[in-house]
Amino acid sequence: MPANQGERARRRLSTGERREQLLSVGAKLFSESPYDEVRIERVAEIAGVSRGLLYHYFPTKRDFFAAVVERESERMLRMTAAVPGVPVREQLTAGLDTYLGYVQAHAHGFRAFHRADAAGDQAVRRVYQRALAAQEQQILAALAADPEFGPVFQGAPQVRLAVRGWLAFTTAVCLEWLRGDDLTREQVRDLCARALLGVLA
Repeated sequence: MPANQGERARRRLSTGERREQLLSVGAKLFSESPYDEVRIERVAEIAGVSRGLLYHYFPTKRDFFAAVVERESERMLRMTAAVPGVPVREQLTAGLDTYLGYVQAHAHGFRAFHRADAAGDQAVRRVYQRALAAQEQQILAALAADPEFGPVFQGAPQVRLAVRGWLAFTTAVCLEWLRGDDLTREQVRDLCARALLGVLA
């Protein structure tokens, strides 16, 4: 009877819901252990599905990890999307608040995303690097369209490098914060905001 109930529970999940469940489990495991130490059988066990079903969604472990990284990248891009017509300086605090809320609520996914750079698989690293490039481009586009910061782009090729450095700084700060740093979210937000404004000054 319990087994039959379990089967019915599994069937109730749509394809999209099942995929999301598997990616959530993967984000947790990949955030806690290096890529090579995560067993695909463990993912299936925690999700309560057969290994064959997991491979139906993701043919290889590399495909699975790449999907976890892409999922977190898409979330971060949505969270940090600029609001057209609103000055960057006005958006910065609110945008960082939203981003840090995401980091807290999806700590496993955030860690898993940034573990991708250390993965031995070059295909997975390329997914991660494309995701970072998309974040960088999103910030640069918002700055270029801003009346205050847009003129900085004229004859200032160092802006791209500065934004790339700020992204690395913000990532390092967030990862340390998730390890139990005593700073409040507001303090982390203000630190990151000052850092970006500082490199653009």
